[in-house]
Amino acid sequence: MNNSKKDTNSNMPKFKFNSYWIYAVIFLIIMAFQFFGSGDLATKSISKNEFNEILRENDISKIVILNNNLAQIFIKEEAQNKDRYKKMINSAFYSKGSSLFEYNFGDLQNFENNIENLRQLSNLDFDLKNENRTSFLDTILGFLPFIILIAVWLFFMRRMSGGGTGAGGQIFSIGKSKAKLFDKDTKVKTTFENVAGLEGAKEEVQEIVDFLKNPAKYTSLGGKIPKGALLVGPPGTGKTLLAKAVAGEADVPFFSLSGSDFVEMFVGVGASRVRDLFKQAAQKSPSIIFIDEIDAIGRARGKNNMTGGNDERENTLNQLLTEMDGFGTDTNVIVIAATNRADVLDNALMRAGRFDRQIYVDLPNINEREEIFEVHIKPLKLANDVKIDFLAQQTPGFSGADIANMCNESALIAARNGKKAIHHQDFLDAVDRIVGGLEKKNKVITPKEKEVIAFHEAGHATISWMLEHAAPLVKVTIVPRGQSLGAAWYLPAERMIVQTEQMLDEMCATLGGRAAEKIIFNKISTGALSDLEKVTKQARAMVTVYGLNEEVGNLTYYDSSGNDSFVKPYSEETAKKIDKEISKMIEAQYERAIELLGKNKDKLTVLAELLLEKEVIFKDDLLKIFGKRPFDETNEKIIKEKENTSSEKNSVEE
Repeated sequence: MNNSKKDTNSNMPKFKFNSYWIYAVIFLIIMAFQFFGSGDLATKSISKNEFNEILRENDISKIVILNNNLAQIFIKEEAQNKDRYKKMINSAFYSKGSSLFEYNFGDLQNFENNIENLRQLSNLDFDLKNENRTSFLDTILGFLPFIILIAVWLFFMRRMSGGGTGAGGQIFSIGKSKAKLFDKDTKVKTTFENVAGLEGAKEEVQEIVDFLKNPAKYTSLGGKIPKGALLVGPPGTGKTLLAKAVAGEADVPFFSLSGSDFVEMFVGVGASRVRDLFKQAAQKSPSIIFIDEIDAIGRARGKNNMTGGNDERENTLNQLLTEMDGFGTDTNVIVIAATNRADVLDNALMRAGRFDRQIYVDLPNINEREEIFEVHIKPLKLANDVKIDFLAQQTPGFSGADIANMCNESALIAARNGKKAIHHQDFLDAVDRIVGGLEKKNKVITPKEKEVIAFHEAGHATISWMLEHAAPLVKVTIVPRGQSLGAAWYLPAERMIVQTEQMLDEMCATLGGRAAEKIIFNKISTGALSDLEKVTKQARAMVTVYGLNEEVGNLTYYDSSGNDSFVKPYSEETAKKIDKEISKMIEAQYERAIELLGKNKDKLTVLAELLLEKEVIFKDDLLKIFGKRPFDETNEKIIKEKENTSSEKNSVEE
């Protein structure tokens, strides 16, 4: 019982005070006073005959004419004991001294003449008084337009000033910095232990942290504190995570904000916020400033000045340049920034003295991916069949964020299937889901189309198995997934450099699908669109970028600065030669694929029929059909020889 009460209490919404409630309570009190305190609720409206009867009996002490159309009737105290008045006076709504009746008489002059005649005939003694009154509601309604205008003005002023709370909550503090401060009271729990891989980048930033903790170690040798470090790399590689780890390890005040936090609709606000940020950091030095997505304000100046619309951003950048270069070495303030668009940053921002170090945070290699997997699987309940090393091999090109997403996706897949633990197959299904897209089981495919797809995918698998430098197959499926009708997953080798033969083998394997359609059906289909796009890009890169074509020669038309967008760096004659060589290279690999599949047509047919039967086949199925790859045996011998050589060296050293 107690536990259930605790759970109920914890789930109840917490009470939050709002200052507007005070105004509501005051308004309700005034309205209550107006209605209940005035006694109007006990007043009875009477007719002309009833009024004349009360008047003739001389029970009226006073008549108050309101706004020339309504008469309030007040009864004498000695007459209040009569039965006709007693019940009304004892009512809860009646207050002493209030009017008991009201009479809407119509024309004022006729009414005054009538009561004056009755006064003289019956010798009546009552007072007559004229008043003009307005109710509280009428007063509010009169001022309502002005109240609405003031409320709207206050609302927009609060919104433009950045809300109603914090440093930017008032209109006069709009130029204050929006940076979040992390210090001993709000310590970040992320440390370098939570950052897997990124060994080179971690060494660089660890040295910065060490300098802040122990500056004498470096200054004693004449060294100076680095002004800034720029983290550059593709999205999801861990730049912001690395900055969080610096905040957790440095144990100094850490100011964190985004480049867009400097941008505002008011002129001069960005530069003002930069000044305020560096002023706060200098007061709390040694400290660190982290600016995420610095390309929002750090873009190169003077390139888009046709309309003058970038003046405010450029003013902000100018102030940032001044503040970074204006620090003395004794202030111990370091600026760390992160971006995945280093190519658009201003040269003045990138020079030594501002960002002394540019740390490239690259996509993780196979060993780093294995370390990242180890971090992200800690909170997961894993089965015994999970192979982390295989998953690291199966995810080339994955960033740290992709691996985190994959681990989470595998947990969701296992939970969806009602499992108590996450199995290896769940991780593989997560890879399929991320790379290939969602499986579409309800897609209508005719048997003829399914057969074409099966032979197409079998062609890819056969060629990749036959060629030495093509990536070995892991899995083939003809189940529609995402935009594709079928897919094949390979286990690519991670190479630092790629030779001509390796690229040609990959192109041949990519064209194996269309070649299989040609051999079996003597027809080709539109299903090879993505394959053709891939091989065309590869062939163009070989000819124009890497200089791997004998006709064109050892030339490259690639400009790493990105300034050749509007200029073709070669003549029309060279363009014709490039197009001819690209076409010749692709057609040669297509003919090569047809020749290979023609020699192994029977095995191709067996593989396609097995694929039609099972819809999904794996490496073991190819081993049964084709036998073991001879290249794999050669590679295994080379690896064993290297291992033996290294063990002999170690024994000699000992």
